Amino acid sequence: MLSVLRNRTYRRLFAAQAVALVGTGLATVALGLLAYDIAGEDASAVLGTALAIKMVAYVGVAPLIGAFADRVPRRALLVTMDASRAVVAPALPFVTQVWQVYVLIFLLQTASAAFTPTFQATIPEVLPAERDYTRALSLSRLAYDLESLVSPALAAALLTLVPYAWLFAGTAAGFAASGALVVSVLLPGPRPVERTGGPYARAAFGTRLFLATPRLRALLALDLVVAAAGSMVLVDTVVLVRDTLGRSAGDVALALGAYGAGSLTVALLLPRVLDRVGDRTLMLPAAFVTTAVLGALAAGTAAAPGAARGTAGHGTAAGPGAGGTWAWAALLAAWLLIGAATSAVLTPGGRLVRRSAGTPDLPAAFAARFSLTHACWLVTYPLAGWLAARAGPAVAAGALTALALAASVAAARLWPRTDPAELRHAHPELPDGHPHLAGTGRRHTHDFRIDVLHPHWPAR
Repeated sequence: MLSVLRNRTYRRLFAAQAVALVGTGLATVALGLLAYDIAGEDASAVLGTALAIKMVAYVGVAPLIGAFADRVPRRALLVTMDASRAVVAPALPFVTQVWQVYVLIFLLQTASAAFTPTFQATIPEVLPAERDYTRALSLSRLAYDLESLVSPALAAALLTLVPYAWLFAGTAAGFAASGALVVSVLLPGPRPVERTGGPYARAAFGTRLFLATPRLRALLALDLVVAAAGSMVLVDTVVLVRDTLGRSAGDVALALGAYGAGSLTVALLLPRVLDRVGDRTLMLPAAFVTTAVLGALAAGTAAAPGAARGTAGHGTAAGPGAGGTWAWAALLAAWLLIGAATSAVLTPGGRLVRRSAGTPDLPAAFAARFSLTHACWLVTYPLAGWLAARAGPAVAAGALTALALAASVAAARLWPRTDPAELRHAHPELPDGHPHLAGTGRRHTHDFRIDVLHPHWPAR
């Protein structure tokens, strides 16, 4: 897997991604402490709103950036976004009002919404070979997993030496280092692409490409499965560990660590697996495994004493006895399996996007996936939080299981069993002598992708 790091351009881009992720992780810890300083017991509401603002920025901004990515040099765009984030992050410790936090978070996440899909669209051009790109996707997944494990530990170590406000300085340093690494390499230039319509049509093209391509519609359904399971882990772990199982605060970190360990392990193994099996063969079973584990969690939590409303009483109902020990081991196993299965869904997703879009359309396609994926999380985050708070984690797990099952079944139905790259289709709308018909005629076969000449998927 590490062989792709021999490519100098990719090596520096990967390093840029890694240091930016570490900076983002530091900001996550610092933001929680800042919210508590400003809002006190209402800190959770502030953080919840900040997360919602983040998702709104991701859903709304990414398609707009994708629409105009073919007009802006990629290196200039990436470096500008890193510079913007490096300027905004250090301003956060100086705010005194909650609304100021929201404004700065929106600016910070808007820059991220421009940076991330553009970065993702650049990698398949830097590493055009399928085998190399697969390994790059696994390394990217690995970087995200390590960020979730390393950044909190690094933040804890720094907080023994400096006030939390200095963590934002670490965030700015991460973004500045990322920008310096990006500016040190030459990146493929933007490729002009022919599209009809005005700015709205350009912004909507990536979404239309997704909704018109069967395998990408299936990918969107699979992303909803991941969001359902991931929201249960990220939002409700603290309730399950502290209230339902009555365990210590340190065990919350251990449970989240099990989730990250499962994801990390699969990310390391996937390159060899994907050399032998197809994306559909791997991703669909992984989605059903995720759903099954969520369902088992819902059933097990419902059977636990006090689980109906998550009030086990901090150890009184499911504490350190034999039953509590088995429940704790089961939760760790569930989080490990969910981490592994969701990684098996997420990691190959970039391969499907690259396969489904021409090179000039890659920025729009990755921007659309970025936006649509976060729209899934915008649904599942509040679902996991509100249901757990009002009806208990068992009900939240049950609802998310139903959502994941529906999405898994939809993905299996949407993704054709035989999914060849080349499809036979006709062009009755093109005039005689059109360059696309040269040497082939109106009915021909080629590697089919949605674009200005092929706005609809051919019937089979």
